[in-house]
Amino acid sequence: MKIRKYAAIDIGSNAIRLLIQNVIESPGRATRFNKSMLLRVPVRLGEESFRTGCISDTNALRIEQTLRAFGLLMEVSGVERYRACATSAMREAANGRPILDRIRQETGMTVELIEGREEAQIIAATDLQRYLHEGTTYLNVDVGGGSSEFTWFLQGVPAESRSFRIGTVRLLDGMVAEADWRDLETWLREQSASFDAVALIGSGGNINKLHKMSGRKREKPLSRAWLQKQYKFLEGLSYEQRVAELGLNPDRADVILPAARIFLSAARWSGARQIFVPQMGLVDGIIRHLYYNGAVPKQS
Repeated sequence: MKIRKYAAIDIGSNAIRLLIQNVIESPGRATRFNKSMLLRVPVRLGEESFRTGCISDTNALRIEQTLRAFGLLMEVSGVERYRACATSAMREAANGRPILDRIRQETGMTVELIEGREEAQIIAATDLQRYLHEGTTYLNVDVGGGSSEFTWFLQGVPAESRSFRIGTVRLLDGMVAEADWRDLETWLREQSASFDAVALIGSGGNINKLHKMSGRKREKPLSRAWLQKQYKFLEGLSYEQRVAELGLNPDRADVILPAARIFLSAARWSGARQIFVPQMGLVDGIIRHLYYNGAVPKQS
């Protein structure tokens, strides 16, 4: 048996995440990916990127400091390889690439700017197959701060993928137009029209939290009816009540409501009545992608 350590960094619109996994190789057995460490730093880049088109010097410094800390954690953890990706907020910032170039010069860490379609493909590469059952078509919905990625699984194989500029931070800032919702609705209704049975596979921190709040076991799906009731319940609470009474983190208490709206809309327009929540996302897909395809060796 051989145990290797891989890491993934996701510089998102709502937070920066580090996942370190033990990759366990055993003769005659499938490779296993076990979580060793997961950290989340709430640097909400989307708030200024979507509003002003730039990342401030203050947040650029916070990104650099976070990556320095992540680099040290990867070093002491014995990480063999890593891949760092930046998504919607950095893609849309006019100074996104210069900031990442400076970070590489200052820290030695390479960060890739990935497009929405590639983000969806990476997420679809996670271990979702064990949730797929014959006779059901699945729609993987990954809700982020700046965009949401949608991938159809037909007969267990990823098929059509699209990224829409509908995300939790963008919704909070009132930056999602009705035309964006109509585009998503039209695409989902057209795609699902020929399918008899559709189920959602939800990914992202908000749906993970909603599933935990439901009290269901991990393998048990949420029903669309339950999510609708929970959405109404959360909508009836103030931000302060969601923090004080429900115990939600301050940076989760506001975005969880628009996230639920996105999942509900996707379920309604696709005809899905169940939402499976495998608790996998972009960072999980990054590690699988770099393990099977290779990536940048970790630098000290």
